[in-house]
Amino acid sequence: MSHPTQYRWYPVTFSVAALVLLPLSVLLFSWYEIDSGIWAHLWETQMARLLGNTVVLLLGVGVGVTLLGVSLAWLTSLCEFPGRRWLDWALMLPFAIPAYVLAFVFIGLLDFAGPVQTLAREWFGSSVRFPPVRSTGGVILVLVLVFYPYVYLLARSAFIAQGKGLMEAARVLGQSPWQAFWSVALPMARPAIGAGLALAMMETLADFGAVSVFNFDTFTTAIYKTWYGFFSLTSATQLASLLLLAVALVLYGERRARGIARPANDRARSAALYHLRGLKALAASGWCLLVFLCAFVIPVLQLLIWLWQRGRFDLDERYLGLILHTLYLGGMAALITVAVALLLAFARRQAPVRSIRGAVALANLGYALPGSVLAVSIMLAFSYLDRELVIPLSGWLGGAGKPILLGSIGALLLAYLIRFMAVAFGPLESSLARIRPSLPQASRSLGVGGPRLFFRVYLPLLLPGTLSAALLVFVDVLKEMPATLLMRPFGWDTLAVRIFEMTSEGEWARAALPALSLVLVGLLPVILLIRRSAKRVG
Repeated sequence: MSHPTQYRWYPVTFSVAALVLLPLSVLLFSWYEIDSGIWAHLWETQMARLLGNTVVLLLGVGVGVTLLGVSLAWLTSLCEFPGRRWLDWALMLPFAIPAYVLAFVFIGLLDFAGPVQTLAREWFGSSVRFPPVRSTGGVILVLVLVFYPYVYLLARSAFIAQGKGLMEAARVLGQSPWQAFWSVALPMARPAIGAGLALAMMETLADFGAVSVFNFDTFTTAIYKTWYGFFSLTSATQLASLLLLAVALVLYGERRARGIARPANDRARSAALYHLRGLKALAASGWCLLVFLCAFVIPVLQLLIWLWQRGRFDLDERYLGLILHTLYLGGMAALITVAVALLLAFARRQAPVRSIRGAVALANLGYALPGSVLAVSIMLAFSYLDRELVIPLSGWLGGAGKPILLGSIGALLLAYLIRFMAVAFGPLESSLARIRPSLPQASRSLGVGGPRLFFRVYLPLLLPGTLSAALLVFVDVLKEMPATLLMRPFGWDTLAVRIFEMTSEGEWARAALPALSLVLVGLLPVILLIRRSAKRVG
C-alpha cells in the first residue's frame, strides 16, 4: 500500500510517461485517415525498395558490428600485444564521430574524383578502378565503423568481468584459446553482446544523415521525402509507425536472443591472459590499428585538410549564428532533460511502488524512438492542437489567429526531452543509488529537510552524475539530425543542419568546419566514458 507522501510523485511520473505516450498515440491515430493516392504511389514505386534496403542494411550492419566489436573486445581484454594499452581506449574514440560525418568523408575520399582514386590513376594508369563507394556496401561499411563501439564496449566489459578462473579452468581441461573463446567466453558474454547489437541496429534504423549522403533510400529518408515532397504529414506519420514497429521487433528479438544467460560473478581481471608473440602479435596490432585508422584518424585528418583548404573561409558571422543556435538548443535541452530525469530518479527512490516504477520505465522508452518518428508524431499532434485550439482561441481573443506550437522551439525541445530522457536518467540513478538512506535520515534528525536537504546534502553528492548526464545529453542533441532538420523553426539552422545542406550539394570541404566542431565536442563524453571504464577495470 502506498504511503501518503508517495502520492506527490504520481503527477510528475505520470505526466512524463504521458509525454512518451503522446507520439505513440499519434502514430496509432494517424491510420484513421489514409491518403490512398500517396500510398498507392509508395506501394508501386518505393515500398519494395525501402523494405529491401532496410533489411539488407540491418543484416549487414548487424553482422559487421558483431564481428568487429567482439574481435576487438577479445583482443584488447584477454590478449597482450604491442600497443594494446592505448588501443584499448583509442578504439572507443569513433563514438565521437556522427555517422553522417564519416559518410561524407568516405565519399569525398573514395569517390571516382576523390584523392585516393585520382592518385591511384596517376601512379598505376587510368585503367585502375575501385569498387564504387556509393553503394550498399559503402553504407554498411560506414555504419559498421560508427556503431561497432556499442558492441565493443559492452563485450569488452563482459569479457573482463568473466574473471581469470573460468578461462584458466578451460585451459586446464585442454582447450586452446580459440576453443575457450567459443565454449566459455562467448556464451557468457552473449547478453552484453546482444544489448550492444540491439543499440547498433536501433541506431541503424534511426539513421538519416548517412543514408541521405549515400542517397540510399530507407524508411527515414522516405519519411522526410513524404513530408517535404508530398506535403503529407499524415502519410509521413504512418511511415514512421512502420519504422517504430521495426524498432520494436529489434528490441523483442534482442530480448529473446538474450535468453536466460547470466553474467559471470567471477572476480574481474586486471591483466591479459594470453601473451601473443611473433606473427600473432603483429596481426593483432595491425587489425586493431587498421580499425582505429579507418574509423577515427583518417576521417579527422581529412576534415582538417578540408578545413584548411576551404572550410576556414566560412568562419564568419553566419557561422557564429549556427554555433549559438546549436549551443542554445543543446544547453536548454540538457537543462530540461536533466531536471526532469532527476525528478524521475527521486520518484523511483522515494516511492518504489509498482505504478511509479512502471511510469518511470515508460518514460525512458523514448530513446528507442527514432528522431524522425518523434518529429512527425509531435508535429502532427501540435498541428492538431493549433488547428483546433490555438487558432480559434487566438481569433476569439483578437489575435492574429496563427499557429504557435507548430514549428516552435518548444516542440523541438520536447522531442529532445523524450528522445534523450534515458541518457540522463542512467547516470543520475546510479549516483543517487550511491547515497545511503542513513545520510538524509541523519540530516532530517538534525532539522535539515525539504529544499535545504536537497541543496545541502543531495546536490553536492549528485553533482558528478548530474554533470555527466548533462554532458551526454548536450552532445547527443548537438549530433541529432532528423528531429532538428524536420522540426527546427524557420531560420534556426544548426551545425548538423549545415552539414546536411553542404553534403546535399556535394560541398565536402565546406562541411568540414561544422563537422569538425561536432567531432571535437563529441570527444568530451567519450573521454568521460573511457575514464569511467578504466576506473571499473582498476
